[in-house]
Amino acid sequence: MNEWILISLVLVAILVLIGIVLTLVFWKKKEGSGIDETNYQVFFILGICLFPVGLVFLINGNIAFIGLVGMGLIYLIIGLANRDKWEKKK
Repeated sequence: MNEWILISLVLVAILVLIGIVLTLVFWKKKEGSGIDETNYQVFFILGICLFPVGLVFLINGNIAFIGLVGMGLIYLIIGLANRDKWEKKK
């Protein structure tokens, strides 16, 4: 019985967080200050971080390696494909 209460509380917390994020996103769009240009260098950095973590899970025999290696490769490809759009260091 206690597990169901905990699960319910977690689900309510997740829904509240999603509601707050959606409210902030729509509020920002309404003001006209939209999202800036995409920083593709961050995609590359995330790919470099996620790919080795996925390989560690693969070595340990955990099924999570599929998602992490996949996301890492996708982020690496997106970052490298848009390398000409990376922000220059100031």
